[in-house]
Amino acid sequence: MTPEPETTNPQDDPGMVVRREVLGDDYVDRATAAATDVTRDFQRFVTTYAWGGVWTREGLDRRSRSIVTLTALVAGGHLAELELHLRGALRNGLTRSEIAEVLLQTAVYCGVPAANSAFAVAQRVLTEP
Repeated sequence: MTPEPETTNPQDDPGMVVRREVLGDDYVDRATAAATDVTRDFQRFVTTYAWGGVWTREGLDRRSRSIVTLTALVAGGHLAELELHLRGALRNGLTRSEIAEVLLQTAVYCGVPAANSAFAVAQRVLTEP
């Protein structure tokens, strides 16, 4: 699948709007500025399909999408992305207690070692000022 072409103003793209709201302007600015000929299409793909195609759907609210995303990242062992999405979950209105409950739930279904690693990441992120 080829990503759709960029809109005239990428800031008006619905996927970019949601991506910025969830991940924060600083992260998105760094990610897009660091795009190269090798990664540029992937950046567009993520913005168009993940953020614009899935995160903008009405079927789940952003809090629920964050819960699903945190669980999937723990299950896959994607700790760098987990760190990023823990911050996004806070922006989406999850409390620290709710995040801890999500991670505890992952211990049962994703495994204790995966949850242990996830809690270590969460401890670092959730105690940031």
